Amino acid sequence: MAGKRDKPEEIVLKLRQVEVLQGQGSSIADAVRQIGVTQQTYYRWRKEYGGMSRDQLKRLKQLETENTRLRRAVSDLTLDKMILAEAARGNF
Repeated sequence: MAGKRDKPEEIVLKLRQVEVLQGQGSSIADAVRQIGVTQQTYYRWRKEYGGMSRDQLKRLKQLETENTRLRRAVSDLTLDKMILAEAARGNF
């Protein structure tokens, strides 16, 4: 059964909530339970998004999108180059 996916902005907010709860004296287990995720999910999120602001998160997502687009363009050009090289050798 698949659970719901939180958006990165929501993840950053939940990580901040855990920090506030810890500052108020709650244990990590209690704080994580209050935001409604498992400890494993919390640590995975903290590893990926820990210490990010919303602006940094938006910039990260923009860069990931641009990187995907550029990878696709490079793979298309590489494929075209291979096809042309094969045609030039006469192996068609």
